[in-house]
Amino acid sequence: MTDTVEPTDTPLAAQDLPTTGDLLADLRWRGLVAQSTDETALASALARGPITLYCGFDPTAPSLHVGNLVPLLTLRRFQLAGHRPIGLVGGATGLIGDPSGRSSERSLQDTDVVADWLALIRSQLDLVLDFDGPAPARVVSNLDWTAPLTAIELLRDVGKHFSVNTMLAKESVATRLADNGISYTEFSYMILQAYDYLELYRSAACQLQIGGADQWGNITAGLDLIRRVEGRGGAVAHALTVPLVVKSDGAKFGKTAGGAIWLDATMTSPYAFYQFWLNTDDRDVVRFLRLFSLRSPAEIEEIVSAWDDRRASRSAQRALADELTSLIHGADETARVIAAGKALFGHGDLGELDVATLDAALAEAPHVVVADGEPLPTVVELLVATGLCESKGAARRAVQEGGAYLDNVRVLDPDTVPQATLAGGWVLLRKGKRNLAGVRLPAGS
Repeated sequence: MTDTVEPTDTPLAAQDLPTTGDLLADLRWRGLVAQSTDETALASALARGPITLYCGFDPTAPSLHVGNLVPLLTLRRFQLAGHRPIGLVGGATGLIGDPSGRSSERSLQDTDVVADWLALIRSQLDLVLDFDGPAPARVVSNLDWTAPLTAIELLRDVGKHFSVNTMLAKESVATRLADNGISYTEFSYMILQAYDYLELYRSAACQLQIGGADQWGNITAGLDLIRRVEGRGGAVAHALTVPLVVKSDGAKFGKTAGGAIWLDATMTSPYAFYQFWLNTDDRDVVRFLRLFSLRSPAEIEEIVSAWDDRRASRSAQRALADELTSLIHGADETARVIAAGKALFGHGDLGELDVATLDAALAEAPHVVVADGEPLPTVVELLVATGLCESKGAARRAVQEGGAYLDNVRVLDPDTVPQATLAGGWVLLRKGKRNLAGVRLPAGS
């Protein structure tokens, strides 16, 4: 079955683990520092007492995706160390479009659409950040201070501090100019993001902005603006970026054959979300544990050591999947997902699985859909149609040797015609222990 791994029930020797309380050393150990303006000065600021920091999330879709978890979880790490995080949702910048990491103009969305997406993303920040603890998080929208600005005020009070030559040299702009060009709208995005940092520096004493490595130019533009406008008072602000994650095979992180892996359960089911992490390549799992897990370095090293002794158990991948699915979808949903995975491989009751779980589990697997009015195929025909067997002869041998199953029940007759007994008209077809496929029959079959 493509992209599905059966859960099991099991979790490098520790080297140079960061000292407890040394946040920047911990971030370095995890591989979470891509760029920093002055790490020594930032370390001193962190040591003097709690600081306020922020990270921005533009509503470019109805949901955040797993790539957004890198900066979002980094905000959480700062919060766990006693610092005060602000999640900025881009009510204004989301209407403009960030040129970073893009080769063409983003399609502009209607204001009502962006407002709806903004509300959804606000709720997702609540999944990771603590809004009630000793260092409570805040969520703000940059539309609150950008909308009242007139065009004249933006040009006179903000725009005059920007050198066009410097803006043209920023990587996000230079790349677009060398490719398909860039509109004035997206070119001005940098000014708006810089103004966000200045506003939060003034109103919330925010001293640090974090973001993905592709945001370095925008973040440092904010630093330059703060120093130009507030520099006489000895303004001190910092920048730190986290890496853009790429898998060891060179594929883009967070993408599958079915598209992006979203945090919203209606866009990526909890089952598919769990399976995404469970399918992590052995070459990536240690790095992903460091990047995404909120466990301590010592706990991570213990998980890795146990996994390294028996990699076939996939215990490190399961620890990663358990933690992140519980974080985003809750412990109860994670338990249901694990039970569903076991049921698919014959270790539970398939009849208890709902339509959404079966859809997620089987839609991306090899599968066939039998249309209304078509004659119902035999198990041999289905084994061939789904690609589980190369020929009808091989399919008949699989049945005769006891290696073919319908809904986890061994098939003894090669002419057996399946009946839909699972939710949504699904039939689970299995060859051997691990090769799964789905068959969707018409209603009433």
